Amino acid sequence: MDSSAHINPLASKTNSNDITLEKNSQNNITHRNANMDALRGFAIIGILFMNIFFMNDSFYGYATHYPQIQSDLILEVFSNFFFEGRFITLLSILFGAGLYIQYSRYEANNLPSYPLLKRRLKWLAAFGLIHGVFIWGGDILLSYAFSGFLVLNYHTCSIEQIKKRANQFMFVALLIITAVSLLIGEEYYYRGSELHLQQLASWSAPYTDVLLLQLAQVGYMMLIIPLTLMWFLGGLMMWGMVLYRQGIFEHGLNRLTLMKCGLATLLLSSVDSLLSFSSNPIYVEFSTIMMMLSAIPMALIYIHLIIKVCQNSKLILAPFQAVGKLAFSCYILQSIMGISLFRYIAPELNTSLDRVEYIGIAVVMSVIQLALAPLYLRYFKQGPLELLWRKLVSSK
Repeated sequence: MDSSAHINPLASKTNSNDITLEKNSQNNITHRNANMDALRGFAIIGILFMNIFFMNDSFYGYATHYPQIQSDLILEVFSNFFFEGRFITLLSILFGAGLYIQYSRYEANNLPSYPLLKRRLKWLAAFGLIHGVFIWGGDILLSYAFSGFLVLNYHTCSIEQIKKRANQFMFVALLIITAVSLLIGEEYYYRGSELHLQQLASWSAPYTDVLLLQLAQVGYMMLIIPLTLMWFLGGLMMWGMVLYRQGIFEHGLNRLTLMKCGLATLLLSSVDSLLSFSSNPIYVEFSTIMMMLSAIPMALIYIHLIIKVCQNSKLILAPFQAVGKLAFSCYILQSIMGISLFRYIAPELNTSLDRVEYIGIAVVMSVIQLALAPLYLRYFKQGPLELLWRKLVSSK
């Protein structure tokens, strides 16, 4: 099987255009890219619409009705095309591009790039551990830190070398995920099931008990990340480096690539939806692989659309740009808001809300962040966690 058939929509030989675009990207390294800020804000807001379902039970997530109600079915299909996996993929691509930008800035200022980047990633891992254990077990920061260490080995490679290695990492990760998923026994987790009621009781327990659950979940993730997620997310981050070096974050995709991404998204998302509603548990497990694959071309489409709308202007999509500049702080704030609501303020919501209501709450939380982020930046240059992270990295 050729993995590049699905996960390499931009594959092409390095040519003079690639070299020119990379030079342009290097020349713009000192200027903040408004497109990337808007994309990062869009991704942070978007990921909330998936995380919201896991804000109480951060392991199983939303408990569906049995049989499913129509509104849930419609939203699940819609999510399969436009939400599921799309924003974590987009954030991974942006994270990789950001690592390359930071590396280039350190090099331009004659600073020790690798030691500083490793220190940044070590502190990110520490933040991830704190977030995962003490706030919300669905943390992604720890996975990003692990993957970032992998990506640091390829900053100086050619574009073609990075593409090849990234696709190899992602393909092997998908094979391992497929093998592991087939070994997992079927669990009946639906609203009112014994497992659902057990989970509700466990996650609604006193904070000290929940702390132990989250500690166990983070420990489990630390075992899983080096086997699967580190390689898949690392591959996406390496593609982010490629996209940045090719100038994609300045100009977007060409028409042919955009059409290929659209067709790939339609095909893979359709297969994902068909498999996810199958009565065969093996097919349902395979739908996860289709979701991970379909998320890549859809994320590329989002990149293109946001770039064409924003046009690197600081005024267009300004609220999203503000969230993007405060991405770290906004991500943690989302967890605090969601956990506070679903576990402590109104835990009864977890037995009554359907997907539509969860989405409604995510909309309200998003509006709050889109309003607060620009207001905050009127008075401060950096978010509180961004500032703390920077000071910890710079301190000896």
